[in-house]
Amino acid sequence: MANRTDAPADLSFTPHHPDYPSALLDLADPPATLFVRGWWPIEPPAVAMVGSRAASDYGRQFAERLSGELARLGHTVVSGLAHGIDAASHRGALSAGGRTVAVLPGSLDQIVPRAHHRLAREIATRGALVSEQPAGALVHKGTFVERNRLIAALARVVIVVEAAETSGALHTAAAARRLGRPLLAVPGDVDRPTSRGCHALLRSGARLCEGAADVIEALAAAGTVLPLATNPPAVETKRPTKVAATEPPTALSAPQSRVLHALGSRRRTVEECADVAGLDVARTLHELLRLEWAGLAQAEPGGRWCRRRPR
Repeated sequence: MANRTDAPADLSFTPHHPDYPSALLDLADPPATLFVRGWWPIEPPAVAMVGSRAASDYGRQFAERLSGELARLGHTVVSGLAHGIDAASHRGALSAGGRTVAVLPGSLDQIVPRAHHRLAREIATRGALVSEQPAGALVHKGTFVERNRLIAALARVVIVVEAAETSGALHTAAAARRLGRPLLAVPGDVDRPTSRGCHALLRSGARLCEGAADVIEALAAAGTVLPLATNPPAVETKRPTKVAATEPPTALSAPQSRVLHALGSRRRTVEECADVAGLDVARTLHELLRLEWAGLAQAEPGGRWCRRRPR
């Protein structure tokens, strides 16, 4: 999505307005008024990404990479503008040329944290800032908790990347469960405090998230169709547990064959694969995910992909 050159608008919507998000009506206490700065309405399907403010380098890098991949596939990334995972999620979507929405704990005229004023302006020119607080409202601990339910409600799925046992991200996770939104958690270093909240979520039934394929699978299971303008084949939701042979099956489509050939024996980024295969990045990522589900490719740390060898 290209930068808009005209100034983003300040808008407000009540539940009876056609641009008021119907997803917020799933809440027991939807906002009486929703205040928006930017480009509206939000374009579904949206995914929420939240996590620790005191995130590790790995957590921030993972969040930025994952949000970028999801943005390239057409998903709007929703988060809370906080330090750490939230900011990385917004930046990943913006860097990929996608849309992102920041749900604020205070009003539109009171950006929290103050250090993110520039990021907030960029989000408003490429997506939207959203709040249920009127101008001049005071920000306190309770408004952060109340804000988290809006993040969960606006999204089709919620992903927790890193979270300590007392992290505010767990309030978002709890809201997702109350709303029936699929919940995913990213595993982390067992010795790191910011991994314990995610591991607790996984023990209590959250889906494992190791990459974009897990998010797309959760969306597909919830009945959300991948929004690709290139009209690719239908998304599959199952992954075989074993690979029977090193040679790709003859049923591969031409784009899949080109992407698999582009991988060769090297580890490549999505962009490198796209360049070799002669496809755009969004389509290349889609085909890489399908090849992963077919057991022929695998994602590796650092945003690189390689062919998957038989076990």
